[in-house]
Amino acid sequence: MPLTKQEWLALEAKAHELRRATLDTTFFAGSGHIGGGLSVMDIMVVLYYKYMNLRQEEPDWADRDRFILSKGHAGIAYAPLLVDKGWNDAEQLKTFNHTNSKMGIHLDANKVVGVDASTGSLGHGFSISVGTALAARVQKKDYWTYCVAGDGEMDEGSNWEALMSASHFKLNNLLCFIDRNKCMIDGRTEDVMSLEPLADKCAAFGMKTLVVDGHNFKDLCEAIDFAHSYKDGPVMIVADTVKACGIDFMEDNYVWHYGAIDDDTYKRAGESLDRYYAARKARAENA
Repeated sequence: MPLTKQEWLALEAKAHELRRATLDTTFFAGSGHIGGGLSVMDIMVVLYYKYMNLRQEEPDWADRDRFILSKGHAGIAYAPLLVDKGWNDAEQLKTFNHTNSKMGIHLDANKVVGVDASTGSLGHGFSISVGTALAARVQKKDYWTYCVAGDGEMDEGSNWEALMSASHFKLNNLLCFIDRNKCMIDGRTEDVMSLEPLADKCAAFGMKTLVVDGHNFKDLCEAIDFAHSYKDGPVMIVADTVKACGIDFMEDNYVWHYGAIDDDTYKRAGESLDRYYAARKARAENA
């Protein structure tokens, strides 16, 4: 589905709204995984607001597309999206990760409406997604499964077993993403455990692999459209992203994998997000 100018601007506006909501949620919680939440936001927005086949009034519709957030710690960004879809009460964001809240730091599929799988212990998402894609085939359903993993998460061997299985079973109803923000909790990915050449490794495991700008809706849409037309097996999109995208003093710094937000930080971050949105909006308008 080619991206129109109107759609592009609408996606930019929604991504900005949800980035601000992610900042708000982090502020309510006192701290959180804001860095990885912001880096993955554009991927989630383009899927939920352009591509995924869902029913607003029936979030557990049997034929819906599935979304698995393997990097479950990015729930601080996923929760505002699920509220925006109308499936959860906005007041719940004010209690995010508080004692007895329905919204823990890793979203529980039994407590948060719209979550297809509880994740957080890294390395499970691709495996779950292989299962849901196979289930669609067995049940002769045409829903898609979309899965997003973090790049640091690719240190887990279970991911590579899952990709090998996806390729073996030629799951052409499965689209995988790696949020390649190049930072993880203890440092830069290439310092902790070298991943490169990451795209080549995914291809070697049988995935049709594309590398795109993970903060450009036009590039993301072109890659997703390709995946939908590709019939020979599963597709992997390695999304080149920036940790804490949009907050200039946090960007590309692994220290903000998880961080605390006080009043001053909140104000500065919000101002930076507004400037970032203005630049993104101008890019879309001038494209």
